[in-house]
Amino acid sequence: MKKTILALFIIALNLQSCKDNKINRDTSKEKPITDLSIYNLPSKWTTQDNKNIELKSLKGNVLVMVMIYTSCKAACPRLVADMRAIEAKLDKKTKKNVKLILVSIDPVTDTPQKLKSFAIANKLNHDPWIFLRSTEDNTREFAAVLAVNYKQISPMEFSHSNIISVFNTDGELIYQQEGLAVNNTKTVETINQEAQKI
Repeated sequence: MKKTILALFIIALNLQSCKDNKINRDTSKEKPITDLSIYNLPSKWTTQDNKNIELKSLKGNVLVMVMIYTSCKAACPRLVADMRAIEAKLDKKTKKNVKLILVSIDPVTDTPQKLKSFAIANKLNHDPWIFLRSTEDNTREFAAVLAVNYKQISPMEFSHSNIISVFNTDGELIYQQEGLAVNNTKTVETINQEAQKI
């Protein structure tokens, strides 16, 4: 009788072990990209280091994005300052899970070399900062996703929305901060909460 109970106990343990392994395998599968994700965009982008990437290569990070152009003398320096202020308040333990991304609305002028020079001049040429440029069509499409409006008003000048956007690790837009030098408490809270989930 004892042998039978022991045998049944071993069989039950083995079955549970198989079940646990199946659960682990199932949960380790990568989550599919949702319809609301920017990772569905097929566009190619170039960084300040002249590396070609797709947006989906950033998957798994919390993204904080703003659209600027490097020759801007009015709003863009303020937007960069706002991004710096956000960076300064990020949780030091989870900051490695965040990417701060500046996307050029002037890809003709903002070559990778120009972006690199701008990054160096502004002491942003390190993690978690990334500068991106693409074609004018891709830039326009991406701006539409972010609800950023921009218009060229002279050869070197654009009028544009002042919006900082926060995306979760799946590339879904979860929060936007609009305006210049506004209170960033809610923005920082949103970023930190998302970064802690990783």
